[in-house]
Amino acid sequence: MHIHVLQHVEFEGLGSIANWITKINAQLTWTRFYANDILPSLSGIDLLIILGGPMSIHDEDEYPWLIDEKKFLSIALHNETAVLGICLGSQLIATVCGAQVYPASHKEIGWFPIYGVETDKKMFRLPNQLEAFHWHGETFDLPTGSQRLAYSASCDNQAFQIGTKVIGLQFHLESTQSSINAIVPHCDDELIPDQPYIQSADQLYNTPSDCFFTINSQMYSILEYLTSK
Repeated sequence: MHIHVLQHVEFEGLGSIANWITKINAQLTWTRFYANDILPSLSGIDLLIILGGPMSIHDEDEYPWLIDEKKFLSIALHNETAVLGICLGSQLIATVCGAQVYPASHKEIGWFPIYGVETDKKMFRLPNQLEAFHWHGETFDLPTGSQRLAYSASCDNQAFQIGTKVIGLQFHLESTQSSINAIVPHCDDELIPDQPYIQSADQLYNTPSDCFFTINSQMYSILEYLTSK
């Protein structure tokens, strides 16, 4: 199996997904946009993983590689490549599919529950409630023809699926304590006190370990679902 990763910033990596890739002994390749990597051919890629990042999908003037990334993703979707988009990655899928991406009513940073919804039997089913890790200030409308998978108290659309090969997650199921520790120093200006859906750096640095076991298990289930189709 060949897995290709689109990475936007050095401090947002695969997290626990790296363990799953090692376990299945898959070939792993990267496009690191922050290092000016060139996008590959889609030929032979079985799963495309699009990671998060602090930029907006609208920031093409500052990050011109977003233009090429959107074109590449559009081709991947047309070719029916399996795609997993995480946070910024999910917003990229949404915009490429014609949906609007815009500022959310509240930033969500920290551990807050998402609620899975009933889906078609062919679709991936998230738990009725799951305490997930979030770090986002924008959200999306659902792409035409997609199925909503989850919502939260502050955000109607937290996850969606298109067909059986494309899943977008606005939250982070791949997070580990190390991956959170890497993000906080780069983005701690967003940790504004007394906001309803923003936790403190101290809370983020001291997440109970069982939180990671639960979300990482869900991530592995999603990866297995996408690569079994």
